[in-house]
Amino acid sequence: MAELLIALNPAEDSRLGYLLRIPQTGGDLLFRTSDTWPRVKALYCHPVSLEEWPSEPEIVERLPLRSCQRRGASIDVIVHRGRENRSQLVFTTARGRDAVFWQSPRTRKQARPNVRTPTARAQGIEELQILVDSHERYAYRFGAQQATTVAKALPCGDYGVAVDGRLVAGVERKSLADLVSSLIKGRLRYQIADLAALPRAAVVVEERYSQLFKLDRVRPAVVADGLAELQVRWPNVPIVFCETRPLAEEWTYRFLAAAHTWAITEPAALQRISGVTIDIAAPAETTGPSTAEVRAWAREAGLEVPDRGRLRPEIWQAWQDAH
Repeated sequence: MAELLIALNPAEDSRLGYLLRIPQTGGDLLFRTSDTWPRVKALYCHPVSLEEWPSEPEIVERLPLRSCQRRGASIDVIVHRGRENRSQLVFTTARGRDAVFWQSPRTRKQARPNVRTPTARAQGIEELQILVDSHERYAYRFGAQQATTVAKALPCGDYGVAVDGRLVAGVERKSLADLVSSLIKGRLRYQIADLAALPRAAVVVEERYSQLFKLDRVRPAVVADGLAELQVRWPNVPIVFCETRPLAEEWTYRFLAAAHTWAITEPAALQRISGVTIDIAAPAETTGPSTAEVRAWAREAGLEVPDRGRLRPEIWQAWQDAH
């Protein structure tokens, strides 16, 4: 079985204290680097000749490889262990010179794209009020945008805006892992169906679309076909890939601001809103049973429901059919 080898660099005067040996079909590649794994930051790798590999290397790590494939300007490395098992060597340029960086999924997410997000108010709104679902973990703070947030239990989506107490737009946030998991398990279909009832809605993904085709625990074609099918079924709920979390946050802010302006200025929009949106300002007793009441009814009816969190749309539909 092929192995990724990391040895101590015998050159004591080098600031790159390790040698990284990557097996390749046309011949192994050898790099000097500063650590044994890119845990908190991407590691610079200086390519050197295989002649620098010691005759009796002091091996620090010997990692069996599941996969080590070159794809374009990068080498995807997957090792046999439970954690810290995926990484990538990227061949790029820095300050006009060729360079190689060793990165993991964690350090790649921390990387900043070569863009600067604007600071101007979206749609000229001085301070947009964004509703954040109270069940949302690690929610966007919109600290760099002209917006304030209010925590509220939303009927669908993780973020939304309201006009006259009525929800007019919503955005569901997804990491790549959450997107794939919810698609495979069928949750994404119900989430998009709920969003489609709003006048304006979208799903924002904190990743590039190209990363779908680097998945190794599920067939990429299955995920791509599933997303395409959802877009055809609900074309009014776009799925937008925004590369990084900050860019996804910026896109969410701009989308909700545009939806807020549209809801106020378009008379035809207001007519559509009055028929399909959910009145989030109304007290619970005028809008139907609470989640706890429906949960208790579902258990008595023999339906499987979680102990906490939202109920599936079919549970609410079953309650409505029964009453």
